[in-house]
Amino acid sequence: MRWYQNLKQQKLLSLSLLVFTLSVGILIGTLVSGSVSAAKGQAVAPDATPLTIPPAASSPNEFTKLAKLVEPAVVNITAEVTAKATAGARRAPRGGEDEEEGGGDDMEMFRRFFGRQGGGQPNARPRPREATGSGFLVDKNGYIVTNFHVVEKADSIKVKVSGDDKEYKAKVIGTDWESDIAVIKIDANKALPALKIGNSDAVQVGDWAVAIGSPFGLAATVTAGIISATGRDLPSAEQFQRFIQTDAAINPGNSGGPLVNIHGEVIGVNTAIATQSGGYQGIGFALPANQMAKVYNSIIQYGRAKRGSIGISWDKNQKPEVLKAAGLGNGVLVTQVTPKGPAEKAGLRAEDVIIAINGKTIKNGDELVGIVSETPVDSSLKVTVDRGGKKVDMSIIVQDRVEVFKDDERFARHREDVELPTKAEGTPAKFGISIRSMSPQEKEPLKLGDERGVHVTRVEENSFAAEIGIQEKDIIISVNRQPVTSLDDLRKVQGSLKPGDAVAFRVMRPIPGARKGGDAAFQTFFAAGTLPEKE
Repeated sequence: MRWYQNLKQQKLLSLSLLVFTLSVGILIGTLVSGSVSAAKGQAVAPDATPLTIPPAASSPNEFTKLAKLVEPAVVNITAEVTAKATAGARRAPRGGEDEEEGGGDDMEMFRRFFGRQGGGQPNARPRPREATGSGFLVDKNGYIVTNFHVVEKADSIKVKVSGDDKEYKAKVIGTDWESDIAVIKIDANKALPALKIGNSDAVQVGDWAVAIGSPFGLAATVTAGIISATGRDLPSAEQFQRFIQTDAAINPGNSGGPLVNIHGEVIGVNTAIATQSGGYQGIGFALPANQMAKVYNSIIQYGRAKRGSIGISWDKNQKPEVLKAAGLGNGVLVTQVTPKGPAEKAGLRAEDVIIAINGKTIKNGDELVGIVSETPVDSSLKVTVDRGGKKVDMSIIVQDRVEVFKDDERFARHREDVELPTKAEGTPAKFGISIRSMSPQEKEPLKLGDERGVHVTRVEENSFAAEIGIQEKDIIISVNRQPVTSLDDLRKVQGSLKPGDAVAFRVMRPIPGARKGGDAAFQTFFAAGTLPEKE
């Protein structure tokens, strides 16, 4: 039975091993469980020192002070535009025009900039879309400066002021496409913060510059840089645009916002960027504050930028050899004289070289334009020209630039809509319309035999004009039997009226699709009513 005893011993040994293994497992499990329980009560990194958050304490510097000073007066602008059938087409950058100036080549990377949402497709059904941009308050009564291209052709404009949840409806006071400046107004029923205007002539390369606006709709965004250049003349800029260049980051949506100096004074209006990607690449352009202020002052007085002109054209890219060939070292060679314009009436001719105005030597076209455009209309200038080597003096009466070039089709595409002031001189009478002048080509089908006619471009909802039936695209011929040939004519009539007066507009309205003798047919009627006692 030896084999039986061996088998019994083996079973006993196996059982002992099993018990030993289970005991070791229980012991290890107990130790691990105890370690875990102990770990729950102590730090994972016992030699690490916990971080503490100190009491909030600001560390102000010049930029934080500036941001707090400027931000409350910077606004976000949303302009709703009804897209036309050709909304998908991208408008090319504007080229230069000739009028006391010359044309220029477009620079592909030069871009005006603002945010767009909801763009259309070619031949698509018209639908609203939104343009977003920036602006800044310059008057406690709600007057705002922005870019013309931000509010161009807008059907409605909404403004949000920093720190105010309310969205305000804005009205256009006036625009100037040649400087890309617009003035709009909101009624907040309270005094609003306004920015201080600096003197942009004092700006120097290397000065600090801060841009504030709403890039990509992100309101109150502040970026800083330096002034990279001044007096920058860009190929596709308009005549009255000489820019301040900065490397402060500006992007789509910054358009119309302020460029300020380290003191928080406005030194420019952010207007364009040079880019190949559509975004910030370190080169931005702002219209100098001095130029903006002149346009603003004219708009709040006349509803538009009113500039003097003598009616000439010249080559913007005039080469020095042109003057050398004439034996001259300075001056502006006249390439064209506008028919029936002030210069032609005074005897100035093409190929004359203007060398002085009122005894002041004229070095280039910029000096010429600066003097003429800022000379009051109906004032006289003594102009000295070189004609075939002989000096000739003549007196030229400066006229309104818009009137001098009203027959020029190059300006017709930019003919601005001008809203009559909310209050005419000394009276609260208001028609509630926006109008523009008409070219002779537009007036010819009217067959009136004279110069009468202004084009209605917008009628305010619930306004006096809307109530008496005036519509967009109507042509106003007279008011109270007073002929209307220009914007000023209608302003004068409005200025003579007061609440409670009767007003009768003689209107011509195109008949859609109707043709008569090869010309467009019109319906002529009188739209009349009594001006409301309260506005």
